[in-house]
Amino acid sequence: MDLKYIALNETHQALGAKMMSFAGYNMPVRYSSGVEEHLAVRNAVGIFDVSHMGEFILSGAQVVDHLQWITSNDVSKVAIGQAQYTCLPNERGGIVDDLLIYRLKEDRFMLVVNASNIQKDWDWIKAHNKYETQMQDISDDTCLFAVQGPMAVQALQDLTDVDLSQMKFYTFEVGNFAGVPEVIISATGYTGSGGFELYLPAAAAPSIWEAILKTGAQQGIIPVGLGARDTLRLEKGYCLYGNDIDDHTTPLEAGLGWITKFSKDFIGKEVIQQQKEVGIDKKLVGFVMAERGIPRHGYVIKDGQDNIIGRVTSGSQSPSLNEGIGLGYVTKSQAVPDNEIFIEIRNKLVKAIIKKLPLV
Repeated sequence: MDLKYIALNETHQALGAKMMSFAGYNMPVRYSSGVEEHLAVRNAVGIFDVSHMGEFILSGAQVVDHLQWITSNDVSKVAIGQAQYTCLPNERGGIVDDLLIYRLKEDRFMLVVNASNIQKDWDWIKAHNKYETQMQDISDDTCLFAVQGPMAVQALQDLTDVDLSQMKFYTFEVGNFAGVPEVIISATGYTGSGGFELYLPAAAAPSIWEAILKTGAQQGIIPVGLGARDTLRLEKGYCLYGNDIDDHTTPLEAGLGWITKFSKDFIGKEVIQQQKEVGIDKKLVGFVMAERGIPRHGYVIKDGQDNIIGRVTSGSQSPSLNEGIGLGYVTKSQAVPDNEIFIEIRNKLVKAIIKKLPLV
């Protein structure tokens, strides 16, 4: 498959970013060091270019019915100007993808999907379109910047008339930003440190990127790559599609029961509802290493009697804790906070402790 390039590919290279292929796109992984970028977001502010994400516009008289059928959460509860986190379940109760839904108008929504699943999701949504929903893929024409951190409001406020300090979590405004009209300014994010995501025309990406770096200089804003994005979300226990959730994991197993509403019909409802009644066999947990060692995706998890009880789905060194942390599925009986588990790292069992999420 040919490598795809985001609009600011050359800009990131000029900034000295280390680039690598991610979900088929040439993406900046880090500019300075992962630790420096991570801590900048936790303590001040950083800007990510996540323009590899996919965006679809769905509209029509029955678009709500369509979305209710294909997603697990209750779309009818989303007002204009609000966003919702949800997932696309399959017939087996597994997760086709997790996504954000923005209600732009009564009958018009924007769906934001993972870069690795753009075509897969499009085909899935289209295959279940018995509602005459009009579908438009705007991914190639849309750029997405995430400005994250406790100083995000101060770093961005001079660029827009929208009062950023008054925006509530999971709401959005459409307004003028850095001289560009109709930018979607969203109080969402994947870092757990507060901030905004900006959806903008690809043609305006260079000018807006420069404006943000210039205006946010007083707050110490720096560009941040996907490496720090991964450690930031991991500390908060946010799932990464393909690692922690996939077509074979259900929302209940992944701790996403809160986005699964049984008050309506949706694809896979019966399977997931039965699982709720009978109980789950495995559960996604967070853990912190009690001994030196960095857990990685795929590592075996064992109990104190050397029995295999699960596998690591995500793992890294936490810049905030300066310890190894991870997520993984373990048998339900073992999924208890403060329970001791052991991660098999290079044929050695290294002790870890299950912790209630978030880890930071």
